[in-house]
Amino acid sequence: MKEMRIKMKVVSLFAGIGGLDSGFIQNGYEVVWANDFDKYAVQTYQANYDNPIVLGDLNQIELDSIPFADVIIGGFPCQPFSMMGELKGFEDTRGTLFFRIVEIINNQIERGNKPKALVLENVRNLKLHDNGNTFKVIKKTLEDFGYVVYDKILNSADYGIPQTRNRTFIVCFSNPNTVFEYPNEVKLNLTLQDLLETNVDKKYFLSDKILPTILSNGTGGYKGKSEIDLKIARPLCATMAKMHRACQDNYVTQNGKVRRLTPRECARLQGFSENFKIPVSDTQAYKQFGNAVTVNVATAVAYMVKRALIQNGEWK
Repeated sequence: MKEMRIKMKVVSLFAGIGGLDSGFIQNGYEVVWANDFDKYAVQTYQANYDNPIVLGDLNQIELDSIPFADVIIGGFPCQPFSMMGELKGFEDTRGTLFFRIVEIINNQIERGNKPKALVLENVRNLKLHDNGNTFKVIKKTLEDFGYVVYDKILNSADYGIPQTRNRTFIVCFSNPNTVFEYPNEVKLNLTLQDLLETNVDKKYFLSDKILPTILSNGTGGYKGKSEIDLKIARPLCATMAKMHRACQDNYVTQNGKVRRLTPRECARLQGFSENFKIPVSDTQAYKQFGNAVTVNVATAVAYMVKRALIQNGEWK
């Protein structure tokens, strides 16, 4: 009789539509509990994954109800630290959700389980926010729990996806002797044009009335060079549904006309498979893919975490 191997258990916080989760699942981990407060994100998650996800405000969830985890992962809210936001950091209530992660870690330890690894994702600007003080607080807080803390900015374009998307990945281990390396970059063999759909609904094409505004170089506090038909896409953002100017968003020419990206194309630009279901409206889909962790990057990081845990003799 074949012996059943127990998988490494993952708790996923701020799971969204599961970009980070997908990378860990592909590497043999089991997501035993996930959470998000956005009902539409949960709807998409449930349409694509078999593991449980809890809808609700993480601050209101009873900590003892969260099962033990070998690994805790989460892309905690980035808006307080993003250059696209107001940079309020911990003064923003969303920024303080980092400390809810801390409470969850502490609760697990008090109940007799110290997670072996933590993987946290946020915007590139996290390390620069408040002259670096924000990141210092985050790192010291995690080190005070006895974790060795690694951090690096990873770009989706360096992991096979034609999108410039720089994100900070914080990886922590409870074993102080852990030797961890971030994944090597891979050659980019695709362009944005390789990911475009061929038969696209006319609703995605820009009207002659709005086209001059979209192609302008911006006004007020944000000005930049508007370009379309880029080979490597600009970062997808959660507010894509608003159709920003072409100095911020991605637009392509097809059959002589300019159009925005479709939700399926956004899914491809975040590394989601062709069978990934999109059960929500376009507005919600743009928000979800704009907030997501690129699957290719998540998969590469999850593999390197697995390798470190194997070297430690901690992989089940």
